[in-house]
Amino acid sequence: MTGRVLGVDVGARRVGLAISDASGTLARPFDTIVVSSDADAVDRVAQRVDTLARDDDGLVAIVVGMPGALDGTKTPESLRVAAFVAALAQRTALPIAVEDERLTSVEAESRLAMHERDWKKRKEKLDAAAAAIILQDYLDSR
Repeated sequence: MTGRVLGVDVGARRVGLAISDASGTLARPFDTIVVSSDADAVDRVAQRVDTLARDDDGLVAIVVGMPGALDGTKTPESLRVAAFVAALAQRTALPIAVEDERLTSVEAESRLAMHERDWKKRKEKLDAAAAAIILQDYLDSR
């Protein structure tokens, strides 16, 4: 499958987005959306999906990071993200995959810290950077 893929890191207050290149091989941070509720998160991401799907390169799929405990068991956050995926699936015809997101925020923070010393500036970029790691893991596994 070639084409752009959208990566999504769902949080309670922010949703990080990442986008792949047209060949579907490289992920990069794209945007962070501040949300007020789970329903707002679904609405805002669905709107972004619609906009990106109309671009010249379009979208071929969506990948959502699925949280879990370090031992692989589900957490309350896993259930919230599963509900997000189900609601988003009602709003788009694009296939939606889930990818393990355990420790991606830690990895993103570590990578950002190498280039940005200011925590507030890193925090603004953290969710999109985590989404890029989730997306790159997905792309690499295909």
